[in-house]
Amino acid sequence: MSNLNHNLDFVINELESALAALGFEKSSEAAASEDIVGIYEGEKGEVSVLYKEGKLTIESAAKKLSAFLVDEASEEDDIKFFLDDAIQTLNDKFSKKAPAVKKNASKGPQTVSKAAVKNGSFYDANTLASKLCLVFPDLRPAYKENLSKYGEFMGEEFFLDYGAEKVISAIKENNPQTMKKMFQILNEIYEDGTNDTQSLIAVTILGQLNNDKILLARCVDYMSETMAPPVIEVNRYLASVAGKKAQKNLKNPPAYKPKKQKKPGMFAQAMAQGGGVPPTM
Repeated sequence: MSNLNHNLDFVINELESALAALGFEKSSEAAASEDIVGIYEGEKGEVSVLYKEGKLTIESAAKKLSAFLVDEASEEDDIKFFLDDAIQTLNDKFSKKAPAVKKNASKGPQTVSKAAVKNGSFYDANTLASKLCLVFPDLRPAYKENLSKYGEFMGEEFFLDYGAEKVISAIKENNPQTMKKMFQILNEIYEDGTNDTQSLIAVTILGQLNNDKILLARCVDYMSETMAPPVIEVNRYLASVAGKKAQKNLKNPPAYKPKKQKKPGMFAQAMAQGGGVPPTM
């Protein structure tokens, strides 16, 4: 058995077990397309698993729930990483159990799930940081410290001080497995993130590439069609004279000067002194 067939068998077996636990059974009907690995039916609808050109996609009601690469070179740890995320998405969407309520606020703010995004929510900075901590476990202490220090997650500070450096270092190392994991997260969250979160990715994090053509070329191989153009444009701007000036101003903001108090007029002076309305001239 080839490594590709081994990888696909592992993924399909795991998915089928997860779907069976959610009440889905594999349809006995012949696949309508050679790309379809299997169609699974349940009380809550239908789930299709497709495989084409190295990408495995899970869909329901013509909407993509999850997608990740599975090919000859895929490592088992990488497959498990994306597979766990896909199964969690299926559980979020189809589980009959009510979602658990976070009782201990000290554990940190709730992250935004894929199911919530499908229902109209948007990924936030906290979700971005939490997911990147899965790729870079050594970021977790800094993440917890940020929450403890402010009582909420402060994304700009976390990524300026820790997160951006970790992402840029990974791009310089250019390990394919790490790049796949990292950019799947960045692409997904950029696609369905708030404007502030998109700015964190394009400016605060990937803007630190400093318009390095070699590093940007590495990223282009992994960035989505949605994220690539703004990231490239941000790097061009930050490398320009105007961009460098803007960065300098951000790092060295002018000292705060309180507004000059206006000298009170005759009416205000008279009222303050209790002298009544001043005489007319």
